Amino acid sequence: MLEKYLNIVEDSFIGYFNYLVTEISNPHSTNYFYWLLALSVLVLLFEILLPWRKGQKVLRKGFWLDVFYIFFNFFLFSLIGYNALSNIGVNLFNDVLGWFGITNIVAIELQSMPVWSQLLIMFVVADFIQWFVHVQLHKQPWLWKFHKVHHSVQEMGFAAHFRFHFMETIIYKSVQYIPLAMIGFGIEQFFVVHMFSVFIGHLNHANLPWNYGWLGYIFNNPKMHIWHHAKDLPKSHSFGMNFGISLSIWDYLFKTAYIPKEGKNIKLGFEKVEDYPQDFFGQLTQPFKEK
Repeated sequence: MLEKYLNIVEDSFIGYFNYLVTEISNPHSTNYFYWLLALSVLVLLFEILLPWRKGQKVLRKGFWLDVFYIFFNFFLFSLIGYNALSNIGVNLFNDVLGWFGITNIVAIELQSMPVWSQLLIMFVVADFIQWFVHVQLHKQPWLWKFHKVHHSVQEMGFAAHFRFHFMETIIYKSVQYIPLAMIGFGIEQFFVVHMFSVFIGHLNHANLPWNYGWLGYIFNNPKMHIWHHAKDLPKSHSFGMNFGISLSIWDYLFKTAYIPKEGKNIKLGFEKVEDYPQDFFGQLTQPFKEK
């Protein structure tokens, strides 16, 4: 058994390294690296051409830190060890199920459904789980320590989307695994859903004056999400508001939506954010130092 898991670790490191090299050296239609790069450049161009806060620099405070976070959280973290850790977790979970004679937990054969419905179900289910986890990141003190990294942003821009502590990845993926494992879906469908979510997330954090009109009641948007990052929270939403990742509908359904006025120039962050570390390693270690 031990040898099996040691082989998983070795194969995970070698496999992910080879995958990363292939992603960078061989562009293709489902290439994460170049899709991420293209979407980032596209939203940056939107910010340059249609800025909401015209006095804010394109290379705003924390821009290069956020750019590093994009590539760290999207690629480097998996290379360092998350891919190996997640593969061990999946195999251990399946082995435990096997002890009880359970070999398959798929409850819905999603692949037997039309592609459009596969995409829609995958998107909605994943987004609701993320919304729920996001709420807990604000409500639970021990989770908030990690989520504060994301809220240390004091000037909003698209790259702030990926300024988050690596522990958030572990938390989100752990909570998502069982419900999503119960739905069969293909890797191509996952890619489409994931990159669409990345695009919306980039836009939500961008310096753009958009709310999408009536579609803003369905999709999260820059004018709504700016309030999620507000430094001063109202008494009616003492833990925060507007928790939607891609969809805003959950906030309207569960009464966590809050857009009292245009939030163009509101202060961002949290109490004493100016004293929070503004470098990567400082933010990486800060949650473990706080009591």
